[in-house]
Amino acid sequence: MSAGSPVPPVPPAGPPLHLPAGPPAAPPVVPPAAQPVELPEEYTPTARDLPVITPGRTDTLIDRPAVVPAPETADEADAPEGMGPLYVVGDVHGYYDELREALAAEGLIDADGNWAAGNARLWFLGDFTDRGPDGIGVIDLVMQLSAQAAAAGGYCKALMGNHELLLLGAKRFGDTPVQSGAGTASFQAAWLLNGGQKTDMDRLQDHHLQWMARLDAVMEEDGHLLVHSDTTAYLDYGDSIEAVNDNVHDVLTRSDADEVWDLFRKFTKRFAFRDESGSQAVRELLDAYGGDRVVHGHSPIPYLLGEVGTEDSEGDGIAVDGPHVYADGLAIAMDGGITMAGKLLVVQLPLTG
Repeated sequence: MSAGSPVPPVPPAGPPLHLPAGPPAAPPVVPPAAQPVELPEEYTPTARDLPVITPGRTDTLIDRPAVVPAPETADEADAPEGMGPLYVVGDVHGYYDELREALAAEGLIDADGNWAAGNARLWFLGDFTDRGPDGIGVIDLVMQLSAQAAAAGGYCKALMGNHELLLLGAKRFGDTPVQSGAGTASFQAAWLLNGGQKTDMDRLQDHHLQWMARLDAVMEEDGHLLVHSDTTAYLDYGDSIEAVNDNVHDVLTRSDADEVWDLFRKFTKRFAFRDESGSQAVRELLDAYGGDRVVHGHSPIPYLLGEVGTEDSEGDGIAVDGPHVYADGLAIAMDGGITMAGKLLVVQLPLTG
């Protein structure tokens, strides 16, 4: 979370997020099970589908194994004094039960869902809600674990994804028209088109909104530059980690609908690291913000591997064994495609192989 003033139309290889155009209208009710949303004809998405990548193509993908050795500078010796191992979690999208199962499998929580990892460090890469059945339950769990981990000498922290911006915008601005670059749109329509759950909106409280609005956009840990989206759009908000986070928070504090929409659109951009120039794009971020590798969510690994064309594709599930290392070993993708019957990834860093 899937993204300039004004934002230009999404190019053919743009994000799969559906960004509506046309005047706002009263949104339909979305049932909890994320049934397809039928909107009035004037809500025309600007980019319904991802490009279909022919399986077997290698001209747009770095031909590397799924896991390659981590840079020598990113090892356990880099951990802050007194702190334990570092874990990251990919996009959750409301899949609460799957999240608990994945965290328990790594020994991070116990059978009751409480923090069990002592001084370990845990980072979520964003996109907690939408598409899945219990986004608010996911946020509540992350907030609970943050308090419990701190009490145990570790920490649990989270980055802001584009779906956090989408939910914040839908709650704050509703059907207020925004200039999307492709016509007039609204956060409410975009939220519904992109898996917004009525049950999440009904349960959304002020403390959830305040928590989301305070999330950072970029962080560096043990030589790993953590971001949500595989884009260089972060550079539009500052040339240091502190500047980016401060500027993002300032946008949300001013609460101007067009400005927040611009931020949301930039954070939906993706695939900057995938093609032949991908390693150079990664290096732009690393040069600006530090670190030896970028770790991101947002773009499901099946997309990066060319195994599926659209987020609406159906099948028996997408085989995801673990993170995808690409861009000359400089990028690690962590979105295992849980929304398409893939896998919710919880992984200890650095990766070894």
